[in-house]
Amino acid sequence: MKSNLVLNGVIVFIIVAALGFFGYVGAIISLLMGGVKFYTPLIVVITIALMILSIVTVFRLLKYKTIKMISITFIALCLIAISVNEIYASYQRSIVTVSDQDYNLYGYQPFFEETNVVSLHEPSTLTLEEELPILDGATALYPVYSAFARAVYPEKQYDVHQSEVMSNQTGEAFQNLLDGKVDMIFIAEPSKRQMEQAEKRGIKLELTPIGREAFVFFVNNKNPVTELSVEQIQAIYAGSITNWSEVGGENDLIRAFQRPADSGSQSALEKIMGDVPIADPPTENIVSGMGGVFEEVSSYKNYKNAIGYTFRFFSNEMVKNGEIRHLEIEGVQPNKETIRQGLYPFASEFYAITAGSDNPNLDDLLEWILSEQGQALVEETGYVPIKE
Repeated sequence: MKSNLVLNGVIVFIIVAALGFFGYVGAIISLLMGGVKFYTPLIVVITIALMILSIVTVFRLLKYKTIKMISITFIALCLIAISVNEIYASYQRSIVTVSDQDYNLYGYQPFFEETNVVSLHEPSTLTLEEELPILDGATALYPVYSAFARAVYPEKQYDVHQSEVMSNQTGEAFQNLLDGKVDMIFIAEPSKRQMEQAEKRGIKLELTPIGREAFVFFVNNKNPVTELSVEQIQAIYAGSITNWSEVGGENDLIRAFQRPADSGSQSALEKIMGDVPIADPPTENIVSGMGGVFEEVSSYKNYKNAIGYTFRFFSNEMVKNGEIRHLEIEGVQPNKETIRQGLYPFASEFYAITAGSDNPNLDDLLEWILSEQGQALVEETGYVPIKE
């Protein structure tokens, strides 16, 4: 009897050790594949359940029929949980996401074979062959300064992230300018934090306005709300208005999405909010390549009760497809004419910014951008030129 007990103990130890090993490996693989919210905990639960089942079975603590019933029930519950999770995940994937950071810029490279970049209808009055100013900037403005490069720079491939004409998004582009890695960047007005950062480093920035663009708020096309006032926008993003019924919509909580700090869009929101504190944004857990989990601001998901914002250039295509709808602000639609006439409240200038670069061609390029040809490219790209 005692020998059987010892033998059973050895068998249980081996089984539990094996289950622990394979459960640990499975959990790590699940983490690396982004299963932190569901599959990793499920693997842990299954591993523990199998350990308990092994002990109960080997030591015959329950009748065989009872063990069989518990096992079938547990398997069924696991399958139901997996099915529900997959259905929910499929639903989430079906929801349209709006993120300017994920916008595909490769089709806007200056000399891409089927580029979407606009071209001059005449020879450029400025051409550069060497000592090219290195350009960087916001995703939203890449199409326009890529058009500048197509007109002025020599024909070759310019990688989106590592070349003389690149787009590393507002935050990194600004940092590249301060670090002297680039000669000129194209972004909306820098945030207060960014200006303070430049001042602390003793760097004098030269901001040259080259065009105007609308900062737009949008909702799901099925949302009955068609317009908001400036005060209502501020209240929504301060968290004091939390239900669409408070602004003439349905009785549904407002999902007010935001953008990451120091992005062009978030800086624009901060300018609109002024001294009004901004509520915490929706966030999501992101799994890194090493299995670590970090939290970041959620991209806009086109739920029926969502509201988001970006620059007009990004959202126009989705408006055409009927997925989202621009909100009127103070009764004014965001379009080129209302921007041009100064009627749309959230229209603002965007800039070519330099920081004392010694590139010999920089001044000539900036002067050309403000010329008739440069401004024509701003207009044809879809923005409003600073000079009419």
